[in-house]
Amino acid sequence: MLDKISLALVIIGALNWGSIGLFQFDLVAWIFGGQGAILSRIVYTLVALAGIWCISLLFRDTEAAVVHTDDDIRG
Repeated sequence: MLDKISLALVIIGALNWGSIGLFQFDLVAWIFGGQGAILSRIVYTLVALAGIWCISLLFRDTEAAVVHTDDDIRG
């Protein structure tokens, strides 16, 4: 669950950086009252922490576990 929340926050951060790069528009700052507003700073911090967490995704074993049922074994 933490992986999905972190990934969602990283996507929000990426979209925000894209809007800054393309349109010079900081969506997070606009929504929460400027870059210096406490809510904006909280969002920026959460996105940064999520990005740090997502680094661990690069080093995890990504093979999915296969669960066999009795029906699978019997054919």
